[in-house]
Order: sequence, then structure tokens, then C-alpha cells
Amino acid sequence: MTISMYLASVPVFIRMLSNLKIVLEKAASQAQAKKIEQSVLLNTRLYPDMFPLTRQVHIATDFARSTGARLAGLETPVFEDNEKTIAELTARANRTVEFPRTLKASPIDGSGSRVILRPVRGEPKKLTGINYLLQFALPNFYFHVTAPYAILRHCGVELGKSDCIGALD
Repeated sequence: MTISMYLASVPVFIRMLSNLKIVLEKAASQAQAKKIEQSVLLNTRLYPDMFPLTRQVHIATDFARSTGARLAGLETPVFEDNEKTIAELTARANRTVEFPRTLKASPIDGSGSRVILRPVRGEPKKLTGINYLLQFALPNFYFHVTAPYAILRHCGVELGKSDCIGALD
């Protein structure tokens, strides 16, 4: 049995970004209720050499758009990284979800052997579509979509595992 590149990517991006919106909405609600400046949450890092919450959301949404586009052979929609509030980050996640919803299965399913050239730590890497998806794009996407959950949980936002991964259908 072969894996559907489309099913392994597009529904994953949509689901996890929808969960990220829930996490961000809970953070905004609790920040307001507890009178916490949103900038504190937006600039928090888990460790000094890690990106803050805002940048983690930027990267997660960038991976969702760029991976789908590369696999479908399309140009990646570009967003400016200028969000300054949790509501703006939530809106970015909403805008990002719109793009994968436009993608069709056939070009993505046919991308498993397509060569994708990506810089990794400044060095150009050639990957097949399947290796790009499974060994680079999805692990990076999951890392950066989970980091905001971890940052906000660390800051005391009342979140549970189901907020991050969602309920099973």
C-alpha cells in the first residue's frame, strides 16, 4: 500500500492549525481575564536560544503553506511577519488554513518522486517529495505548531493535550 501524499499533508495542516487557533484563543481569553499583557506571552521562549511564541506561529504557518505549495508545484503564498497580538496570530492561522483547502489531491499525490531543493542550515539539499514531506516538512511543522502550546502551558495558560492535538474523529 502506498501513502497518499495529499492525505499525509493537507488534512494534517488544516487540523493542527485549527487546533493552534484554539490554543491561541484560550491564551487571549486567559490573558484578558488575568490581566496579563499579551506581549509577555508573545515574546516568551522555552529556552533562550529558541524562538518566541510569535516566531513559532510564523514558522508553523509558513511550513503549512510552503509544503502544500511545493508538493503541488505552486508558488507559496507569502505573508508578512508583522503580527503584534494574539488575535493577529489567530487571523494568520485562519488565513493559512484557507490555502491548503484550495489544494487538489492529484498534483500532491504525484509529487512523491519530484525533486525538491531546499536549503537546510544554509546548505542546499535535494529531497524527493516523499522524503521532503516525511523527513523535513512534517517534523518541522509539528515542532513549530507544538511549541506555542508548550510556551503557553509553561506560562500558566490552562491547556490540555486535546487542545494541541485535537479530539479523535
